[in-house]
Amino acid sequence: MEDKDQTPAMSNVDTRQMNRDSLFLLAQLRVDGQDAVHRVKVRNLSSGGMMAEGDVRVMRGSLVSVELRNIGWVEGSVAWKQENRFGIAFVEEIDPKLARASAPKEAPGFESPRFTRNHQVEKPVDPSVIRKI
Repeated sequence: MEDKDQTPAMSNVDTRQMNRDSLFLLAQLRVDGQDAVHRVKVRNLSSGGMMAEGDVRVMRGSLVSVELRNIGWVEGSVAWKQENRFGIAFVEEIDPKLARASAPKEAPGFESPRFTRNHQVEKPVDPSVIRKI
């Protein structure tokens, strides 16, 4: 007789079906054993992992840490690699919607570019600080 309370372990096929957000973000990546911090493009993101793109020397099984906007550093391992793209399986699940959200005002380096902000609500520029050409 089968026990209905037991949940079968998820296979690789099952985890590939998790909801993934396609997006384009930049992230910092550290590879275990390397001093360099690499900038990578995040092509898609889910609670359990991500696809990154960049010129980083990694191989399947490499331990990595990636800094995601509004989330911070997340540990994982390289699940697959193909040319300059690779998949990272996170050690712990994240909330991928946080990375898509606007950065908090107090986070330096993650402000929206000025040309994307609503100019009607910004404080006026002091004319004495404008450089004349």
